[in-house]
Amino acid sequence: MTHHIPEVPARAHQRNNSIADDVDYEIRGAEMQFVEVELDPGESAVAEAGAMMFKDRAITMNAVFGDGSGQSGGFMGKLLGAGKRLLTGESLFTTVFTHEGTGKARIAFAAPYPGNILALKLDEFGGRLVCQKDSFLAAARGVQIGIHFQRRIMTGLFGGEGFIMQSLEGDGWTFVHIGGTVVERRLAAGEVLHVDTGCLAAMTADIDMDVERVGGIKSMIFGGEGVFYARLTGPGTVWLQSLPFSRLAGRIWASAPQTGGKDRGEGSVLGGVGRVLGGNNSF
Repeated sequence: MTHHIPEVPARAHQRNNSIADDVDYEIRGAEMQFVEVELDPGESAVAEAGAMMFKDRAITMNAVFGDGSGQSGGFMGKLLGAGKRLLTGESLFTTVFTHEGTGKARIAFAAPYPGNILALKLDEFGGRLVCQKDSFLAAARGVQIGIHFQRRIMTGLFGGEGFIMQSLEGDGWTFVHIGGTVVERRLAAGEVLHVDTGCLAAMTADIDMDVERVGGIKSMIFGGEGVFYARLTGPGTVWLQSLPFSRLAGRIWASAPQTGGKDRGEGSVLGGVGRVLGGNNSF
């Protein structure tokens, strides 16, 4: 079923043994969403570098080594966390935003491309979620951002974008960006779903992921869907995205004149001459 994002503020109910900061949030927008997080004095939010849209003056920004979760472990623990982030293609540093004033203060984090932002409370999903390495946007301080390797060698060799994924652990709110339209599927025990590896945005840790060959030789060569797709087996919940960033980037790259692609949909009656006059010197 399609997962609808609420347009009204939602309140996190803090547990007595909660590790992560308890924050309020509001998701705004339609195709290009951003999440606005409200912090009490002393509360913090953690985000990837470059995700911030705006913040109140009372919120300070600090780049930290590792995942910024604030968990103990000393220098070696931070070094290990930073190394894991490097393997997923992220920066060695995360940014921690802390409210050091009085009253309420707000900070917003914007989606990098069209899609939806999912607000997920980790303790409602067993304390752990697995997501694509470029989908994490922000989280309450205390959420640990790690790495998830697929256990099976075939999945590792042919799993594509699903080989190295991010692991989000803790009990607080985390905000995940999903490209395009979001579909949430709850799989029963033993139920199997075939998914393009790039369209798998996130899943609960109890989902079993493997790869399966698309079909015969003709389907693999001419089907246009690759050689393998992901096979997800329940029980558990998966979130699918209709527009993986790799697919979007591939279409843009293929259409770019500098790479041999052709302009599409411009509608100029002058064709190539019109593009030159418009400032594009390539035919």
